[in-house]
Amino acid sequence: MTDEAEREAAEQWELVNTPLGEKWSGRTRYAAAMFFYKRGEMSAETLEVYRICARLDSENPLPIVRDRGVGQYWLKRMGFE
Repeated sequence: MTDEAEREAAEQWELVNTPLGEKWSGRTRYAAAMFFYKRGEMSAETLEVYRICARLDSENPLPIVRDRGVGQYWLKRMGFE
């Protein structure tokens, strides 16, 4: 991976971990989730949860991903098991 690609991935990682409750944080997390989806690092079902939560800045998508039984790899990567 190039330095530029590594920097982009690191930036998107920070964005997907935007703290809950901040204004526009749900949309920020969804946009970053789309980045990981396009790279093949997130399932469509997991991305859908982020889409649903996009307008809900205080809603943590990870428990919903877990409850739906999708995105086990993503949950592990996020440290949410």
